[in-house]
Amino acid sequence: MDRRASAQWNGGLKDGKGTVSTLSGALKGIPYSFATRFGDTPGTNPEELVAAAHAGCFSMALSSELEKLGYHPERIDTKATLNFDKTDAGWTVKSIHLDVAAKVPGAEPGKFQTAANAAEKGCPISRLLKADITMTAKLA
Repeated sequence: MDRRASAQWNGGLKDGKGTVSTLSGALKGIPYSFATRFGDTPGTNPEELVAAAHAGCFSMALSSELEKLGYHPERIDTKATLNFDKTDAGWTVKSIHLDVAAKVPGAEPGKFQTAANAAEKGCPISRLLKADITMTAKLA
């Protein structure tokens, strides 16, 4: 199974502008720039998209782990905070923290935490990243 996305960049690093798109059309010509990536200008950037992908992937993985335990989650809210910082090697995604709140009727806290830990380790995006990944997970 292949998933496809593309990016186009025009100009130099600081004065240029680019767009990102996905084959599915979910993203189509979404602009990004040096200012949206390294400054405070509103807009997206590659790191924000990675954080969104991680939050979405983890939420689905947690739903699967909970179902394996016989629970049916009503809602899983995951916020991913990606830390992007300059290191000796250059700009690096240093860490991602997942903040999870889930509404799972009848879930025992210990079993919920076990499911959350399994989801964090089993999520394909977690396995893709070399960054330090931390998480707090709670039942709502």
